[in-house]
Amino acid sequence: MIWQLLISGIALGMISSFHCVGMCGPIAFSLPVQYLPTTQKVVGILLYNAGRVITYSILGLCFGFIGRQVYLGGFTQWFSIILGVIILVIVLQSIINKKFLHLNFLDRTNLKLQQFIGKYIQQKQLYGMFLIGAANGLLPCGMVYFAIAGALASGSILGGVVFMASFGIGTMPLMILLSYFGFMIKISVRNAMKKMVPYFVAAMAVLLILRGMNLGIPYISPYFENIAGKAVSCH
Repeated sequence: MIWQLLISGIALGMISSFHCVGMCGPIAFSLPVQYLPTTQKVVGILLYNAGRVITYSILGLCFGFIGRQVYLGGFTQWFSIILGVIILVIVLQSIINKKFLHLNFLDRTNLKLQQFIGKYIQQKQLYGMFLIGAANGLLPCGMVYFAIAGALASGSILGGVVFMASFGIGTMPLMILLSYFGFMIKISVRNAMKKMVPYFVAAMAVLLILRGMNLGIPYISPYFENIAGKAVSCH
């Protein structure tokens, strides 16, 4: 189970990194490391990405715990279906550029995080790279939301941490290259990669819905064991 979560998390992270090129790329490009010697430049970039991975891991811990309670309560099927539907609505919003589901507090949080990131970008300190990455991991992002759905669906605290941490690790190779080499990917290519992501996320949302439908299809929609109400025998 852990290996499956590890592999699927890394795969999702690698695919999500194409989305990151367009969404988080400007932050990666803005890291104040270009003036640094090569060694410090590499350290700064690694600190930035380590900050993101640690934030994702903490999110995995929190949402893995919630997912565990859902699993113990016997609501895994409905939870998976609801998550899939919510993700499909979010994807539809991005495709038609019209908001059906909008939370104002996310806008306020996004603004505060951007101000925090801007502050440490201007300071040009190595320790600030880690803080920038940690804050970056909290920015509203469709792919992070989908990864959180995976952590919730894992049904365990360890599973949530492993999935979110491996998701962050999967995004690292491309983000490291972007931070180190700068604007080497043309805007047209970045835009093309961004356009592909919603369709991949929609496919994953459909899989979540199928998973919750309990159809008995191996790996796609396996039978769930309803453990709610099971008594624990002490004999």
